[in-house]
Formats: sequence, C-alpha cells, structure tokens
Amino acid sequence: MTLDFPVIFLLPTNLGADELHELEEQIPTLTYDINEAEVILGNVHRKQRVLFELRKHKLVTEEISTTETDEPTSPSPKRRRFQTPGSVITEDSDTASDGDFHPLLTQSTQSTLRTAPTTVKVVKLAWFTESLKAGTVLPIDDYTLYRGRKQQSKPAKPQQASPAKAANIIQRALADPKPSSHGSRPGSSHSTTSHGRRDHFITKAPALLHVTTSEHEVELPPIPAYLHTTYACQRPAPTHPPNEPFIEELMKIRTARTLLGDKIGVRAYSSAIAALISYPYPLQSAFEVARLPGCGLKIAQLYQEFREQGELQEAKEDESDRRLAVLKLFHEIWGVAETTAREFYNKGWRDLDDIVEYGWDTLTRVQQIGVKYYDEFQQKIPRAKVESISNIILEHANKIHPGFQMVIVGGYRRGKLASGDVDVVLSHPDQAATRGFVEQIVVALEQSNYITHTLILSTANTERGQEPVAWKGNEKKKSSGTGFDTLDKALVVWQDPHWTTTTTTGEKKNPNPHRRVDIIISPWKTAGCAVLGWTSGTTFQRDLRRYCKKERSLKFDSSGIRSRADGTWVDFESGPNGEPAPDMLTAERRVFEGLGLEWRPPEERCTG
Repeated sequence: MTLDFPVIFLLPTNLGADELHELEEQIPTLTYDINEAEVILGNVHRKQRVLFELRKHKLVTEEISTTETDEPTSPSPKRRRFQTPGSVITEDSDTASDGDFHPLLTQSTQSTLRTAPTTVKVVKLAWFTESLKAGTVLPIDDYTLYRGRKQQSKPAKPQQASPAKAANIIQRALADPKPSSHGSRPGSSHSTTSHGRRDHFITKAPALLHVTTSEHEVELPPIPAYLHTTYACQRPAPTHPPNEPFIEELMKIRTARTLLGDKIGVRAYSSAIAALISYPYPLQSAFEVARLPGCGLKIAQLYQEFREQGELQEAKEDESDRRLAVLKLFHEIWGVAETTAREFYNKGWRDLDDIVEYGWDTLTRVQQIGVKYYDEFQQKIPRAKVESISNIILEHANKIHPGFQMVIVGGYRRGKLASGDVDVVLSHPDQAATRGFVEQIVVALEQSNYITHTLILSTANTERGQEPVAWKGNEKKKSSGTGFDTLDKALVVWQDPHWTTTTTTGEKKNPNPHRRVDIIISPWKTAGCAVLGWTSGTTFQRDLRRYCKKERSLKFDSSGIRSRADGTWVDFESGPNGEPAPDMLTAERRVFEGLGLEWRPPEERCTG
C-alpha cells in the first residue's frame, strides 16, 4: 500500500549515489522543485545546516515560531497510474493524481492550482524511513528541524480569473510565456532560467502546458511495449535516435547539472533522455513527450520550447556561462571529478596555467598527468586506432600466456566512430592465468615502450581470490563502491613508440599522441558480467543494477552476480551441465538470458 505522504523534496546532501537513488524510488510524492514542496527531507541534524541548505537552494522563508500555528501538512492525494492515448501507463514522478485535473499536470502543479503551500517543514530523514517501516505516516513534529513560511521574491500579481475561468484555462492549456532573462548570476553577465533545479533560480509557480487544437487532432503512434517499463536495460537505445537534436539539448543541460553538483537533476534528466532515445518515432507534440516514462510535464515543456525555438534557452545560456566553461575545462582533466573541478574554481583558478602556477604541488600524480597531456587526451581515437592498440595488448597477453581472449568495450563497442579512450576486457579459460596477470601485462607493455605512465594498478580481484564482490545483505554501507571498480585493472597512458623520420621534418621526438587506455582483467567464470558492465551506457548500467535488485533480488556488478537473500554467487554464464562458456560474448548473452532480459546488442545500449 502506498502511504499518503505530502509533497517531498529530497536534499542530496550527505547521501551516497546509491542511497539517493533508492530513496527517490521510495518517495511516491517526490518533486524536483523545492518551491513545490510541503516537506523538505534531508540527512541533516542541525538547524544551522538547514538554513544553509535553504539559502543554497534559493528558497526564501521566514521562520515560524513554536507557538505559532502553520498550515497543516496533510497527505497529498495518491498518485495513480493513468491511461494516456496509445494505451500507455506512465509510472514516473510526474504522473497525475486522482481528481478532475488535466492529465498533463503533475500532482504538485495541481496542488498549486488548488492552494499553493505557503509553509514548508524541513524534516529529518528518519521520519520517512521510520514511516515506511511502521507502514503509516508518523507524526512529523518530533522530526521537524525547521518550519518556515515561504516568501515570494516579488509580489505575485493578483489573479483576475474566477474558478470557472481557471477551469477553462486548464481545458485550453494556454501557452507558457516564452523564455526570458531573469536575474543575473553573481559575477556573471549571463542570466539564469527557472528550468528545473539549479544553483540559482527564481521562485515561480509551475506553468501550464501549451497544447494547440491541431495537436489534439494528430493521431499519435502507440508507445512500444518496452517503453511501459522504467528500466532502460529493457529497452533498445540506438546510437542515433529519431529525436537526436532535442536529446542533445537535454544532454547539454544535464552536463551543466553535473558540473553544478545537482545529483537529483542529473538523475532525472538521465531517465528522460534514456526514454527519449528509446522512442522510435519522430516527436509531433509536447503531449507525446509527457506520456513517456521519466518525462512528464517538465520535459514536455522543454520539447514545446525546442519545437518553437529550435533550441533550449537554458542550454544556450549554459554554453555562454563563463563559470560553467571553466568547470567543464577542469572536469575534462583526467583524474578531476566535478567536485574537484568546483574546488579548483573556488580557489580562483580559471585555466590550466592557473593550476600549474598556483596548485601544481597540490595535484595528485594522476591529475598532473591529466594536465600535462590535456590537449592530447582531448583528441578522439578513430576506430582503426582503437583496434590497433587493442590488438597489441592481446598479442602481448598471449606471448605471456597463450589462450587469452579479448573484447573491446566502452563506446567503441557501442558503435562510436571515435572514442575518448580505449577500454579492453581480457580473460582466459584457465582461472590461474588471470590471477595477478594485470601486473604481468603492464610490465610487458612498459618494456615494449607502449605504456609511458601507469597511473592506477589494482589487484583487488586477485586479492579476494577472484571471487565476485561479497554481499552481506541490504544494510547501509558508508562505501558506495561497486564491483565495476573492483576487477583487476590498469589505467595507463599509451604512446605508439614507432614513427617515421623524414628528411624534411627530421623528427627526433615521438610525435604520436598520448592516449588513455584501460586494461581490465576478468576471471572466465564472470567474464560475461565484466563485458556487459563495461560495454553498456551509464543509464543502462544504473537501471540494470536497479532491475536486478527490485525484480530479481540480485546484486549485479562487473565482478559477478550475488543473491541478496544469502549472498551466494549466482552463475548464469555456465551451460546447463556446468560447462563454461566457449567465449566471452556467449557468456554475456547468457547473463541477459539468466536475468530474464531480452538480448540487446551493444549498439542498442547507448542510453547516454
């Protein structure tokens, strides 16, 4: 039974990626707009931190004293699945609630049209988790850290429409005002839009979706059966989908959200992008977008804007934002995550020269190499060169121990014409051959002068006896690491040591660019999981883990599959009589089959 929670905004602060995603799935009334929330839920414990978070999210409130009464935080109507044209059932967080409201409006939008919440409570995370355990929504006051009355940044204009006229407005679905510039960001001449969650945004009520009469007359194609699911691993995701231009605009926004640390926004856009990639028809209307899983009203509004303008205002502003340009530059340095990029920016650094001049000694060795070869690492690697590098690795592996097999994974296997790096998975039918082999292959390639720098060398899989990552139940862990990073692997810098010196150039220094290469070693019995994990797009991988957890009570990672019931290894890769798979690609297909998933070739796992 779904509990009747009020509209909740979840703070990502102090939550790991896996824990954040799990909580998002559990909250039936989740909103991604803090202005719509009646309750702000967070893993915070002090009032000072609460006030900091409210300032960070630009929600202006006036504290309500303990003696003053605020409006009751009553449960919101349950969100139900609703039937849309094409007989599609939508399950994302934007589905409509019961009542006589327009099906394209989110529950929170409908609440705004009824009576917008004027107060908000910031509540400890324990209120929600303990309510789930108790099977009922617990009294909220004992968990409340702060109560505030929302303040408008500008006085709202008095509404002239009567209730009858408001109903007509919903029926006609009047158009949104076209995007316009609002207040400038501090230290920037570029304005900020109100699309979604940003580090800066203007408080305003959700807008209605513009649907023209002609759009209602368009006969929409039926949504394919595979788009009835929210799991991207159950859907085809081609390299070049029919709606690629719109998807590329959404990807620009997602990149900005990544750089700004908006984890929830990144996850929401990723889900919408994956659904749009899987949609096999050219879009004809915003209503058509709203019915797709993970999209809803917000993405429909963005499509409407794209259809009218040919671009998205937020994406355009992001591309001209100087701060984001610097963050992107730093984030592209090998070894610099988005958090570190923001740290560099906050130190006042604005380019690579600043990093070298003011912070070189504070960088890790990986980051120093990333800065040194920045321009070379930005060069894309053509498919032929990826294959050449990979074949050299396999050749050296078989010189050490004949019988190794290899699969080139990553973007290359998904069909990209050029890749940012080279990823290969090596395995051998003899488990003894893969034990500690990563060190041997690196030494051999260093001696042949192909590897110039070894930045990461991990033997974690060998150290645990080449067994899948242990699983000890569903208890929360501080570490958010997964088996994706616990196989034996080497992250290296590669340079072809051979070049031709001509009389005209007289090259004495190797002119070949340095490349990034990842060498992954997997034991044969779980090589299918390794190939599957390292091949598939990010959202495909995320939803594969989620599918295994929710639908199969399994834990999937690139080191193997474990039962969540008792932690035992689940072998899907061996044949019916226990014989090992004849090759790594057969093993991968068997993993799909064992998990009850339809086989998807690598070219259909491009979820972005």
